[in-house]
Amino acid sequence: MNTQEKKSGFVTLIGRPNVGKSTLMNHLIGQKIAITSDKPQTTRNRIQTVYTDERGQIVFLDTPGIHKAKNKLGEYMVNIAEHTLKEVDVILWLVEPSTFIGAGERHIAEQLNKVSTPVILVINKIDTVKQQEDILTYIQAYKDICPFAEIVPVSALKKKGTDLLLDLMFQYLPYGPEFYDEDTVTDQPMRQIAAELIREKALRLLDDEIPHGIAVTIEKRQERPNGIMDIEATIICERDSHKGIIIGKGGSMLKRIGSAARREIEKMMEIQVNLQLWVKVRKEWRDSDILMKNYGYNQKDM
Repeated sequence: MNTQEKKSGFVTLIGRPNVGKSTLMNHLIGQKIAITSDKPQTTRNRIQTVYTDERGQIVFLDTPGIHKAKNKLGEYMVNIAEHTLKEVDVILWLVEPSTFIGAGERHIAEQLNKVSTPVILVINKIDTVKQQEDILTYIQAYKDICPFAEIVPVSALKKKGTDLLLDLMFQYLPYGPEFYDEDTVTDQPMRQIAAELIREKALRLLDDEIPHGIAVTIEKRQERPNGIMDIEATIICERDSHKGIIIGKGGSMLKRIGSAARREIEKMMEIQVNLQLWVKVRKEWRDSDILMKNYGYNQKDM
């Protein structure tokens, strides 16, 4: 297939927190790039990942969930999500299988009705639906709140319907050359991916009493002559009490977070990793422009 026949474009995934946006993207790409956890608001920055096959190339922007902002970090995440809608060729709106359309979904529908970009409604988590005919009632409930280009039921977790979804995305992309080399999976620096993976493991292993008020910074990333990668990272939290929980009795929790993160980083970088973790308290960093910028969240990135 020559360049003239190939398609290339940008697709964004939007939806309320925890509808499975990152899981879907990770399955489509075939590598773990976006941070996934059971807690809402786990995707902080727009993550650009790239899918290439013989049809062309899709550059995915994974956005933080659209929600009501509670602090400066929340505002930053919402702004990024809404800004992305105007920049892309296709919007995938992920929802859960339900006939109830809440205020959060209506807020998203309002945003989508303001743009002319084709919107594909993706009803995710259909593996949790006991009666398959119920899926038709969910489609019926949603079909009139937005002029959807397509409505597709999928299970990101079980990879059901994802091939059809890829076909439809390519259908709406413009013809043109690829943006990235075909072996590119993400334009995120490895340092940022390592920080996200550590943060994911921390969120997964920690109790609900540690909210999203944690960030991770990579202090050092250096490869030894023998090929081992030394990574030193700091987990930033907002309270002294949180610091104790993150470290755990005799350092046990920090050790668990470190081991789990190290395995993921090794798998992704295909290199042996020596990971060292520290914990620091920075009170109310989520409301400080300076600290937010320091931890990689910058309004200018939008």
